[in-house]
Amino acid sequence: MTGSMPPDPSSEAPRPANAPGSAGAVAVSAFASVLTAPNPGPMTLDGTNSYVLRFPGWESCVVVDPGPDHEGHLRALAAEGPVELVLVTHWHRDHTGGIDRLVELTGAPVRAALPEYCRGADPLFDGEVVHAAGLEARVVAAPGHTADSLCFFLPEDGPRGAVLTGDTVLGRGTTSLGYPDGTLADFFATLDRLEEFGAAPGLSAHGPLVPDLSATVRSYRAHRLERLDQVRAALATLGGTGTGEPPVSAVADLVYAGIEASKRPAVEHGVAAQLHYLLGSGELPGPGGKPTG
Repeated sequence: MTGSMPPDPSSEAPRPANAPGSAGAVAVSAFASVLTAPNPGPMTLDGTNSYVLRFPGWESCVVVDPGPDHEGHLRALAAEGPVELVLVTHWHRDHTGGIDRLVELTGAPVRAALPEYCRGADPLFDGEVVHAAGLEARVVAAPGHTADSLCFFLPEDGPRGAVLTGDTVLGRGTTSLGYPDGTLADFFATLDRLEEFGAAPGLSAHGPLVPDLSATVRSYRAHRLERLDQVRAALATLGGTGTGEPPVSAVADLVYAGIEASKRPAVEHGVAAQLHYLLGSGELPGPGGKPTG
């Protein structure tokens, strides 16, 4: 940590939304405020949530996910500063597009799992404890949505701590799997890991706060298992896979009938991830009709 010993967080209230110097940030926990980028859409919900973290009363802050390259949003984040450090949950452009402009505005180093998204600092690694802005953030590898996805656990933020979940757990709906970058086997393992945080709140990169992370994780797991059953049923209806690659489009037509066109690419990535999972578990024949696993 830098600076003097931080005050007791129990004696400090979160900075209220639109307080002087807050640049419109909305407090969502004792340590975190959120600024939502103006990039709403079917996959981003209300927009990308950029989080501003600081121990109560601390001058500098940490920004988690700069968001897209939107000048107004990035200037609002910079106004929350001084920005001591920028952390990135994963590589998608709605999270990383603004990295270089935010560095220009703040001079802050940027750390991510992938070195190509770091600026002036080393990549993050699983289990690392980051000290900045008077607080502690523990790095949790969370592959599934993407291979490089990270979550950040703030153990002192409230009685149960708080977890910044990136796109791994959303504030509304369920997340997509960017197969082949993200796999369902990895996602299931990540859900198991996140469930260990119990009823800690989740601070998602899209949508509102998740009040009970473990409950949402259990619903995510149940949803994915239900989808796998639907994929199995679709394959039975289609008469199996024969040899070679399973029919992603045909399975998607049956499992996701009526899905809006804007979500179709994400749906097909998800079906491909489900088929890959079944192939790896030995439920589907591999090339030449031979079982795998």
